[in-house]
Amino acid sequence: MGVKKIPRRQCVGCGEMKNKKEMLRILKTPEGEFTVDATGRKNGRGAYLCPSMECFRKAVRTKGLDRSFKMAIPKEVYEALEKEMEQLG
Repeated sequence: MGVKKIPRRQCVGCGEMKNKKEMLRILKTPEGEFTVDATGRKNGRGAYLCPSMECFRKAVRTKGLDRSFKMAIPKEVYEALEKEMEQLG
């Protein structure tokens, strides 16, 4: 039996590789909505962020989420995500 591999993801804010379970998943649903996926299992395109406001602000500043989703993300979406992250943190 081999050792079980732990999935790792890169933060779109700071660029660090961390365990998937330690990170928040920002999800773009097939309908085009953006939410924080706490379970990490919902359908849609995901981008990962460290659960800190610092990394979130860095992702906004460097347009990390825009690059991940290959589209410009409206300011209202960032504001909604910021509120969701404040509630989780």
